[in-house]
Amino acid sequence: MDIPDDLQYTANHEWLRLEGDNAIVGICDHAQADLGGIIFVGLPKVGAQVVASQPVTVLRSANATINVHSPISGTITEVNGALEKDPSLVNTDPYGEGWLYSIRIEAGEEIEQLMDSAVYKARFFGADSPEV
Repeated sequence: MDIPDDLQYTANHEWLRLEGDNAIVGICDHAQADLGGIIFVGLPKVGAQVVASQPVTVLRSANATINVHSPISGTITEVNGALEKDPSLVNTDPYGEGWLYSIRIEAGEEIEQLMDSAVYKARFFGADSPEV
């Protein structure tokens, strides 16, 4: 299981990559594996105001439908339009081409409440987990 060290993580298995005043958001490798082959991604609208911990995006597979929650509050600045044609990018490259949206950071202190990779690994997979 891939858990990059340069990201921040939520308890709902979303990740956040800081890029100046913006951040890129996606779901973790663990979440996409549990969901299975993704067949639909409902992206938010550019310009939408979102609140931390609130649903922003919907992912659907043959097995389930899940809401993806925003790790932080802010304004959606960009969405990954490639997912409309190929939603499976979330499965094949969850930390790269399978990103979901970009958000302008409005409350930087919310980032401090997210987990770094070490805390995320320990909390969900145990320090000695063979999956990590």
